[in-house]
Amino acid sequence: MPYFALFYEVVEDFPNKRLPFREPHLQLAQQAHARGEIVFAGALADPSDRALIIFRAVDKTVVENFVSQDPYVANGLVSRWEIRPWNVVIGNQPEN
Repeated sequence: MPYFALFYEVVEDFPNKRLPFREPHLQLAQQAHARGEIVFAGALADPSDRALIIFRAVDKTVVENFVSQDPYVANGLVSRWEIRPWNVVIGNQPEN
């Protein structure tokens, strides 16, 4: 199954501005993680201007659906987002 990287560029003062929307955002992400769609997710630091979410999904529509429901996007905290296919070379082997 393919991997996709979702990049978010976020607004200035994002750590403070996200507070009213953090719980619904985390719930959405945790649900996607429980379904096996999100592998890793988190904000980048120093500076806190971007976030990265790694998906493992059949196609990018899974990622697009996540973006369309994300409270951070809906409430203008994400100034730009991009979905890129990710070719994993190391770490993509099934566990024994």
